[in-house]
Amino acid sequence: MAKAEEYIKKDHKLYEDTVVGNVEISPGVFLLSVKRRKDFLPGQVVKLAVDRVQPPRIYSICSGNHEEELRVLFNIKEDGYLTPKLASLIPGDKVLLTEPYGSFIGSQKPAWWIATGTGIAPFYSMFQSGLSDNKMLIHGVSYLNQFYFEDELDWAMGKNYQRCCSREKSCDAFPGRVTDFLKGKSDLPTDVQYFLCGKAIMVVEVRDLLINKGVPYENIIAEIYF
Repeated sequence: MAKAEEYIKKDHKLYEDTVVGNVEISPGVFLLSVKRRKDFLPGQVVKLAVDRVQPPRIYSICSGNHEEELRVLFNIKEDGYLTPKLASLIPGDKVLLTEPYGSFIGSQKPAWWIATGTGIAPFYSMFQSGLSDNKMLIHGVSYLNQFYFEDELDWAMGKNYQRCCSREKSCDAFPGRVTDFLKGKSDLPTDVQYFLCGKAIMVVEVRDLLINKGVPYENIIAEIYF
């Protein structure tokens, strides 16, 4: 997961580490943990593999940069090679990963964080790293059980945490997609950064929408999951 053009061209060495946890936090969605051995900046990624046969895939780090464990969030792709094997790992098993890297990095500056699905991962890392002040987090999903970490985020961020659900209804969630929610906002700030993380179609649609509402292109930073 991440920006193919920037990341896949780079040669990052894989090293072996030991799984310390692998929890299914929602149907088909797992939080895999290893011991943190390297420092990282909130929003960065690692490449992950279970062997040296297939190329590794890129995953955003989903933990705070001061925690003892480094975690990644992933959902099982039933027809995929990697994720079914990742889901079967238990503590003590080995996994291959690179050192953290990447330029999708959070800061203390005011910003809007916009995610869909497991694209919440880098923002949760930023949140866990103490960067949630002056932030607006918008998370879009299809079903209510896909609001990962919602209790913690809701308690800490309150009105600055907006859930959008397109296929189920709840009194706590906007009934529609992230783009529907943003279209209804007439007062989007144009002097803050907008971080977008999710599938390409969401990133393109939200970026175009923000630009049409007066947000400068250079204020929009995107991470595409694929």
